Amino acid sequence: MIVTIKDIARAAKVSHSTVSRALSGNSGIPEETAERIKKIASSMGYVPSAVARSLKTNRSQVLGVIVSRIDDPFFSEILQGIEDVIQAEGYSLFVAASNRDDAREKTIAQTMLEHRVDGLIVGTTQFGEEHYNLLHQFGFPIVAVGNRELNGMQYTVYHDDIYGSSEVTRHLIELGHHRIGFLGNARAKRTTEGRLHGFQQEMKAAQLAVRKEDIFITEFDQIQGGEAGAQYFMNLPERPTAIMCFNDMMAIGMMKAFRLAGVRIPNEVSIVGFDDIPFAAYTSPSLTTFEQPKYQLGYEAAKMMSRLLHADSGAVLEESQAKMLRGKLIIRETTASPVA
Repeated sequence: MIVTIKDIARAAKVSHSTVSRALSGNSGIPEETAERIKKIASSMGYVPSAVARSLKTNRSQVLGVIVSRIDDPFFSEILQGIEDVIQAEGYSLFVAASNRDDAREKTIAQTMLEHRVDGLIVGTTQFGEEHYNLLHQFGFPIVAVGNRELNGMQYTVYHDDIYGSSEVTRHLIELGHHRIGFLGNARAKRTTEGRLHGFQQEMKAAQLAVRKEDIFITEFDQIQGGEAGAQYFMNLPERPTAIMCFNDMMAIGMMKAFRLAGVRIPNEVSIVGFDDIPFAAYTSPSLTTFEQPKYQLGYEAAKMMSRLLHADSGAVLEESQAKMLRGKLIIRETTASPVA
């Protein structure tokens, strides 16, 4: 049975308003009385009502977070970074996955609005202008995490994808690869464009041609996208000697498909992922990848959100903020010099 303030008032033989003031730390209640009421409340197993508190403060103490996929290890690390900040400030998370579906994101945005979240952290590139305006017009602070191109949002924490893909491409070029393939994700258009740009930029700097057929943008996500990419590249008259994948999950799917087809990695083809999810170190062979600072992305986005939430209590906040983070190349066993 849920214990209410009225139950405590009956046990303490005081009015329920006295109990309410005592539990909220009102200095108008004698200290001895307040302590007695608190002990009674504790012994009865009283838990403060978040709903009642929100009515008084006009805050739900809940933050909304939208990610592309909850089952993706990349987002789990971002969520951990967010959680470590907001939990210390007494907030809870309302997490929803869009699965990179525009209609689903619109529904999620409406649900966030109905539940009166205090702010929203968006970790998906599909979050559209319509969704943004829906929440922004009601005064919700919104922080985008992971992509600076997210509809010109005022507050963003993002990773330098162009730098990351340039580092990956340079690594392959330095190993001696001249024909390098790129596997992108059509469902993450902005992020794919950034990584493709870094790839093309580095190839051009090395005076290496990028053949149109060596760029494949798959409609499939995650493991399936990697398998589709492997089939595509194996069907080319001449396969690239190295392939950069949109993310680690795709790289793992590609490795599986190549292995089943008898293509040896890295002897016959080098493969590189992106993100450095925990599984990447445990594939066989272990996956060369680019480590995004996933936890830090979530942590910094949550800190930015915290500043926005406290802005109405006197904190000075810039009209817009953008924080860029950079990761590092992790060289493992799936890359090697091409066999002559």
